[in-house]
Amino acid sequence: MQSLSPIILGIILMNLIVSLKGFNDSLFFNKFKFNVAAIKRGQSYRIISSAFLHVDWSHLGFNMFTLYLFGPKALVGLGFFNFLILYLSCLTAGNLFAFYFHRENLYYNAVGASGAIMGILYATILMVPEMRLSFIFFPVPLPGYVFGVGYLVYTLFGMKKQQDNIGHTAHFGGAIGGIAATLILAPWVVQKSFTTLVLLIIVSLLTGVILFKKNN
Repeated sequence: MQSLSPIILGIILMNLIVSLKGFNDSLFFNKFKFNVAAIKRGQSYRIISSAFLHVDWSHLGFNMFTLYLFGPKALVGLGFFNFLILYLSCLTAGNLFAFYFHRENLYYNAVGASGAIMGILYATILMVPEMRLSFIFFPVPLPGYVFGVGYLVYTLFGMKKQQDNIGHTAHFGGAIGGIAATLILAPWVVQKSFTTLVLLIIVSLLTGVILFKKNN
């Protein structure tokens, strides 16, 4: 079991405290969740606050466990201050993209740190290109770039169909935010992960074009 740095522990505790409050206080939950109509009325704080709320323990646990697994690797590559910038940038990018994509659906609601977590994961893929990922439903370890490309494609289909309760738009926006922020904060990844970066950029651009045509 790896030890946690103060910044990652602080983020986990913040999510835990706010989510627990939301579990037990529906008024609090509804006041700070992501809601398109409320944001259009000027309650822009929801873009940030909603990322610290979660639907239930499994939702919270999955996000925080993913942060626990990949956060330390991103922290090593970026340092304390830049890691915090990365987390907040991905969080914001995820929810801003969700707001743009669902801007005509005034009843669209969402909560969760998934956008920020996806950004951390994609930053880690770029900084540690030799990393391999495996999952319960697919136990064979995959190279990081294969997962990165595959998940962007999966997210595209999820956004097009919109038939589940997964925040695909926040995932996509957070992933793109993670890639962009990593290029700014750790430009050395261009040389270290050039092929992976090119693949992710191509798939991201193609996904963006498809979504833009669908959403306009």
